[in-house]
Amino acid sequence: MLKADLHVHTEYSMDTSMSIERVIERCIEVGINCVNIADHDEVEGGLRMQRIAPFRVIASEEILTPHGEIMGMFLTERIPSGISPEEAIKRIKEQGGLVCIPHPYDRARCAALERGFPKELIPEVDIIEIFNSRATRFAGWDKAKLTAQEYGLVPSAGSDAHTPGEIGRAYVEMPEFTSKEDFCSALAQGKVYGRRSSMWVHIPSTVTRVRKRVTGRGRRRR
Repeated sequence: MLKADLHVHTEYSMDTSMSIERVIERCIEVGINCVNIADHDEVEGGLRMQRIAPFRVIASEEILTPHGEIMGMFLTERIPSGISPEEAIKRIKEQGGLVCIPHPYDRARCAALERGFPKELIPEVDIIEIFNSRATRFAGWDKAKLTAQEYGLVPSAGSDAHTPGEIGRAYVEMPEFTSKEDFCSALAQGKVYGRRSSMWVHIPSTVTRVRKRVTGRGRRRR
């Protein structure tokens, strides 16, 4: 069985300085043997980690659209931010990737299903997060579960870790999968475990974001 944290960030995101090597080290410490690296507007962190990690790594990207964030999973190339949800989904599918909606109803963040994401596009979605450790207290997780049931979306969960201590705070215990083609089937059989992270974890992210912007390393790429 896999213990999969399906939402983790690395230093390739604009709001964390956590190195790939530290992510690998922490995953081993807490028993995470499958991780989805979903950096903001960048896929290189996940691709690089795939080459060196001793466990399964999925290379993904959180893409900022005018109607919230969309996660492209199993990507091989970066997709630019600022494009429409329709274009983001099109580009994800062109790479043979899977479409996931992270923290779908969290009003305090870039939640797609709270920011005018076109309802007619939901059938194009494959996966929806039903738990995210960084989400606010009233993040609409029951609503996310109902959306998964209504549209036949596969439920997922992740820590949304930006610091080492967050890794593994949410994960899915799921069967092994051999390829992206059978990933959804394995994930659908999984069981979600999760704990909310402290509100204080957002402070290092904010500090890092400001520092990277000042040094020119934190601008969202277009």
